Amino acid sequence: MEGLLRERSIAVVLGTRPEMIKMMPLLKLLGDRGRMIHTGQHFDDDLSGQFLRELGLGAPSLHLEVGGRRRGSQIGDATLLLEEHFNADPPEVVVVHGDTNAALAGALAANASGIPLIHVESGLRSFDRAMPEEHNRIVVDHLADLCLAPTETNRANLAAEGIGGDRVILTGNTVVDAVLDLLPPPPEQHAVLAQHGLEPGRYVLSTLHRPENVDDPEVLGMILSELGRCDLPVLLPLHPRTRASIEDNGLSGLLAKVKVLAPIGYIEFLSLAASSALLVSDSGGVQEEASVLKRPVLVVRNSTERPEILGTFAQLVPPGPLVGAWIAQLLGQGPQLLNRLQNLPSPYGDGTASLRSFAAITTLLSRPTSSRRAAS
Repeated sequence: MEGLLRERSIAVVLGTRPEMIKMMPLLKLLGDRGRMIHTGQHFDDDLSGQFLRELGLGAPSLHLEVGGRRRGSQIGDATLLLEEHFNADPPEVVVVHGDTNAALAGALAANASGIPLIHVESGLRSFDRAMPEEHNRIVVDHLADLCLAPTETNRANLAAEGIGGDRVILTGNTVVDAVLDLLPPPPEQHAVLAQHGLEPGRYVLSTLHRPENVDDPEVLGMILSELGRCDLPVLLPLHPRTRASIEDNGLSGLLAKVKVLAPIGYIEFLSLAASSALLVSDSGGVQEEASVLKRPVLVVRNSTERPEILGTFAQLVPPGPLVGAWIAQLLGQGPQLLNRLQNLPSPYGDGTASLRSFAAITTLLSRPTSSRRAAS
């Protein structure tokens, strides 16, 4: 157990806002044993530094600053830098999360350095190889010594690929822990709404950032046009990638009918999401958060790796002319839909995923060093 108690013996590699949010509860449980390494995949302060401060995570132990590069260069450079770091100061285990370039780089570096790898939020599958994230999550799952699966669906996906037994642990999703921990009480939520001149249940909150939606000007223009047709006010916090695409492609005129916000903090986002009539998003995390906040979400994508909430909290719609029709249909159900969702449990757990993940990590570290690596 000596290694278990050694300071910073657990390296947590992350690089994006969702990873910061979802790993926050686990990092706090790890305390001085956790060594947070930030690849810099999200390097804009609104998406990185602001979130680290708001979540109370402090500065990373190491910042690789590989943001702003092409995907291949970002993964390759981060992998090389992580290998150098792990070889110079090896942790006892490396923990990565989800399907980001940071997760893949952390996994590759851990394996190259002979360090056990734990994958949090394992087993998600969209079965859409057009998504770079699908490549990342599949590779990381197969490299991991321990896969922490949020749902039974995720565990079944892993089993279908030959990953099972003691190598997989069902934990729930740590996003539930984060939402329950950070959602402000109703008076503070109402204060946020008042700042924006909004009434509960009388607005739509939308987020767009995925390359397939924002990098193609025709697709992005169509989505913005559909949002502009909404009968309720639409709040649109603009991701830096989305803002740049709008400006570069001359689409700014399509923002006239929506209320544009700068990127907002997570607590403010939760306050706005919790009282919205509808969420419209291409974010995976927002799909999960909607199930905790009991809000409907229109998922503007061709596929999703979170099928557990389709037909309940979520409706999947491809980017295009059907977006506006689905917004109108969901809003037309009004309080009846919101009341029905209030009684549905989130399929992503009860808020104890971080505790289960922490227990899994400590159990792995309690094994003899020679038995920590998964059988090949």
